[in-house]
Amino acid sequence: MPENDLARRIDAVRRFNRFYTQRIGVLHEHLLQSVFSLAEVRVLYELANWPSTAQATARPTATQLAATLGIDEGYLSRILRNFEKRGLIKRKSSTTDARQNLLSLSEQGRKAFAPLNARSRDEVGAMLGKLSAAQQQRLIEAMHTIEALLDATGRADNAAYVLRPHQPGDVGWVIHRHGALYAQEYGYDEQFEALVADIAAKFILHFDPKRERCWIAERDGEIVGSVFVVRKTETVAKLRLLLVEPKARGLGIGARLVTECVRFARQAGYRKLMLWTQSELHAARRIYTEAGFRLVAKEAHHSFGKDLVGETWELKL
Repeated sequence: MPENDLARRIDAVRRFNRFYTQRIGVLHEHLLQSVFSLAEVRVLYELANWPSTAQATARPTATQLAATLGIDEGYLSRILRNFEKRGLIKRKSSTTDARQNLLSLSEQGRKAFAPLNARSRDEVGAMLGKLSAAQQQRLIEAMHTIEALLDATGRADNAAYVLRPHQPGDVGWVIHRHGALYAQEYGYDEQFEALVADIAAKFILHFDPKRERCWIAERDGEIVGSVFVVRKTETVAKLRLLLVEPKARGLGIGARLVTECVRFARQAGYRKLMLWTQSELHAARRIYTEAGFRLVAKEAHHSFGKDLVGETWELKL
């Protein structure tokens, strides 16, 4: 790349950074009209939402928190000491490593975080409210593109896959691959493909970008997975159509897709995330269990040319 081209691109990225940091108010001494700095608010957010990040522990250690946020452990330690003095966090000794403390918000900490979270949602809502639905979708897609590209190039363990929002043609792929793959692996007939087509058509026809989302997983430019979050009621969302191609399994794509669903549903204001699956889909059930879902109902039924046991799973957000 010519040196002058690189310089122009560097300037463009820096210009965007200046514009966006000014637009979302992070240059203010305190964030969201509060007594907290940006770093402090990020720490409070991670502690309040840690299960949604699909980490192995229900509560993080300071080391895990620093790694997740990408900040210096000494700097984080000062923030945590300040929080502890103010009664915002609790520490509990790890049962597996006595040298480590597990961190969580205290009741006072949750009360301090709640208005910050609400104010952040209101400010973003006001910013989006100035745009049409189509403009909002373009903005979200652009943000996902930035996130996917920087995540793919910045992480060594991403196994060269990225997640992106759906584009024209993607939903047709979802219908086709569900029909073909479930026939091949589980012996489902064309009625299953019809069910998937109905779900997908309703998603497209009634798509609400503020409260619904489709993620497409790509690896080496090829689609290898998908999942949807759709609105059921004002407080309940449904996770639907999780699929990972056989050649892309074992890379953590399924777990990452489910994690994104949980994170989005919580940020969209839902109280519960539900899903319906079959007892024989062992890999998917394992992902749901690890993400915190619990089995709440099961019922035998004859569908898709087979005798099956349908299961309803729920996650309180």
